[in-house]
Amino acid sequence: MPIEIEKKYRLTDQQRDRLLLLLPGIAASSQAERFEENILFTGPGLDSAHAALRLRRLSDRAILTYKQRIPSNEAVKHQREEESEVGDAEATIAILKCLGFTPRLVYEKRRSIWKVRDAEVVLDELPFGLFMEIEGSEADIHAIERQLDMPDLEPEHATYPHLTQLHGRANGPLIEARFNS
Repeated sequence: MPIEIEKKYRLTDQQRDRLLLLLPGIAASSQAERFEENILFTGPGLDSAHAALRLRRLSDRAILTYKQRIPSNEAVKHQREEESEVGDAEATIAILKCLGFTPRLVYEKRRSIWKVRDAEVVLDELPFGLFMEIEGSEADIHAIERQLDMPDLEPEHATYPHLTQLHGRANGPLIEARFNS
């Protein structure tokens, strides 16, 4: 069972700009910049308080993910994560609907991905704010925090789906957090 280990931080514009200057100095290499549309589903047997079924659409592919949070009050989150790339996002949505799942939340994200040794640092822009996530072992997360030396970073305990529920807009039964294009 794959376990994702990550820590999320809420950022100000100034903190993001500072991170963009600091990352090359800790041997971080820029890997990619991308736009994502994330669709979360609700349905039979899915405890949405502790688990998520998500279809992430990227420009040229889609990834179906199941996540199940391991309960903790710590800022470093551990969760089971099962992922599979799917060939056709629309067909996958149709299959999920046939199985009784319905889209519940949609949030868009602009993501910059940086590699630091065996860890990943991502800078995310969502319609409701700026965030950084560090994903890797707990030791890697703490080492990167020390290297960045930004004691003013605030951990964000809420998930993007929870923040979408708080800050998104209702569109019928769907809650959406989209950029104004």
